[in-house]
Amino acid sequence: MDWNFIIFSVVKIAVAIGVLHAIAAYAVLAERKISAWIQDRVGPNRVAPPFMKYIPVLGPVLTRWGIFQPLADGLKFMLKEDFTPAGVHKAYFWIAPAVAIIPSMIVIAVIPFGSVMGHQQMVIANLNVGILYTFGIVSLGVYGIVLAGYAANSKYPFLGGIRSSAQMISYEISMGMSVIPVFLIAGALNLSSVIAWQAQHGWLVIYAPLSFIIFLIAGFAETNRLPFDLPEAETELVGGYHTEYSSMKFALFFLAEYSNMIAATGMMTTLFFGGWTLPFWGLDQPAHSIGIAIVQILIFLAKMCALMTVFIWVRWMFPRFRYDQLMDLGWRRFVPLAVVNILVTAIVLWAIS
Repeated sequence: MDWNFIIFSVVKIAVAIGVLHAIAAYAVLAERKISAWIQDRVGPNRVAPPFMKYIPVLGPVLTRWGIFQPLADGLKFMLKEDFTPAGVHKAYFWIAPAVAIIPSMIVIAVIPFGSVMGHQQMVIANLNVGILYTFGIVSLGVYGIVLAGYAANSKYPFLGGIRSSAQMISYEISMGMSVIPVFLIAGALNLSSVIAWQAQHGWLVIYAPLSFIIFLIAGFAETNRLPFDLPEAETELVGGYHTEYSSMKFALFFLAEYSNMIAATGMMTTLFFGGWTLPFWGLDQPAHSIGIAIVQILIFLAKMCALMTVFIWVRWMFPRFRYDQLMDLGWRRFVPLAVVNILVTAIVLWAIS
């Protein structure tokens, strides 16, 4: 038994989950700050531990930036009353948040966030079919939403659950087909191999721009983000599938949404933007030292945060689609467009081979 491999894998899992939750927490702060700038507001700038007022310069600056707001939000969720309505199906009502959050966490297992550190690969599971694993796991998250909509025994959550299932089916097809040209070009299903190809030939967003556009827009629908947040749709369904939830159960749905957004941007970084590589710094650089590995991880996180900023910006700049427009765009526009994209890519590759 290779104890070194087991210990390092456990460490990678713990670090990846910890970083995922930290990014999700501060993505909420970033969203509140960016929305405030767009709407000419201030945003969170008050919450801070009592001792921060005694720190001359750093204390007021961190307070104005709202750095401690996610800590206060997390504490609030933990201390709020966990109320279960009388008419719900209690078993499903309790299981649904866990079913929603778990797939959003384990999908990051196959995303490479660096090359190697020492003799260990900087990916939890370097699968040859990593993208198939990703789509298989991501599709499970909708079951938590459907369970929540059914278990609440209320019309608004029920409508939200139905919308989410229909939305997932329509956009996951186009999202899955959008990555086929990427693998045709790179010639591999392994995500580390896709990054290696981009390190030598350039980012795939240049070679397959239509694939990136389809994947990006489908990513908004898959993560239930505006302009495709129809399962929640506060103006229509109050809060959709999580209307009846409070305390940590609601927090798990909230965390699942942002974790899914992180996973989607991580996949876009890997498939289209070279992962942890840069155009002027490819795989020919030594990567066994801890310092180089940390730089690679920071590069990956920087690209991912830039894409998350796009997700946040779109939410506060575009209105919500009507549901019929959403389904029309998915089935009558994106699916045929994704098929044409595959055919054109295959013909071009055949012609130049």
